[in-house]
Amino acid sequence: MSDTLRRATKAVIPAAGNATRFLPVTKAVPKELLPLIDKPVLEYIVEEAAAAGADDVLLVTARGKDTMVDYFDARPDLEAFLAEKGKDAAIEAIKAPERLAEIHAIRQGTALGLGHAVGRAAAHVGDEPFAVLLGDEFCDLGDALLPRMMDLQAETGGIVLALMEVPKEDVARWGIASVAPTGDADIVEVTGLVEKPSVDEAPSNLSLIGRYVLPGSIFPVLDATEPGSGGEIQLTDAMDTMRAKGTPVHGVIFRGKRYDTGQPTAYLQTLVELATEREDLPGFNAWLREFSATLD
Repeated sequence: MSDTLRRATKAVIPAAGNATRFLPVTKAVPKELLPLIDKPVLEYIVEEAAAAGADDVLLVTARGKDTMVDYFDARPDLEAFLAEKGKDAAIEAIKAPERLAEIHAIRQGTALGLGHAVGRAAAHVGDEPFAVLLGDEFCDLGDALLPRMMDLQAETGGIVLALMEVPKEDVARWGIASVAPTGDADIVEVTGLVEKPSVDEAPSNLSLIGRYVLPGSIFPVLDATEPGSGGEIQLTDAMDTMRAKGTPVHGVIFRGKRYDTGQPTAYLQTLVELATEREDLPGFNAWLREFSATLD
């Protein structure tokens, strides 16, 4: 069956990194399980995949990160304890993660880059299209970024990237796409990718963010991709090889809310922002206003 007749139902989350920016806590706790109040980062990401229809999720992990799989497993002992205490709401809360998706895991082994991590999913995904969600960011479900990307990939059979406008002076920090219009203000044809260009050389101000929808045909290309930047197998290189050989590559320009947890400052900003939106944390916003005033 052609990729153009399928819509992705599987998602791959590369989650094998050492998270050195968060040491020493990540010596024992995977960065993906760092809490955002009472839910870990990883649960938000799996929620995003499941809400888009990808309810088969493969975690690409590493030694010492088995607790990521454990988090989505049933805990009948804890449920029994909570039932004795009459804590029905807590029971529902701990059962919510296991209902989200079917969780699978594979070890990356030697860390050889994002392209290598994605390539490890070949046996699980097969020749189907699939989504890749990087493990340190997530988007507001109401913005429906991933569903739109998956719909577009099903129409084109090619590669679909998520792009976000960044200030022109910041383009040197990101991978930037060169693009051509399609007639839809939120969808562009991607004609090339430039890693961290100078302001003068940047072809646009559209930066890649950590969401991709890919055809299964990328796996043999990844197998043949030589190490690139940083001595690692780069997913970008494999995608660009496919583009050069005729695979359509499109970008969905995301204008919604993205939460970043990839480094400590961004993680703390996300934590505080989510806390301000919670109605079950009485007094937090008032305290935050008072505390912020002391910093002026």
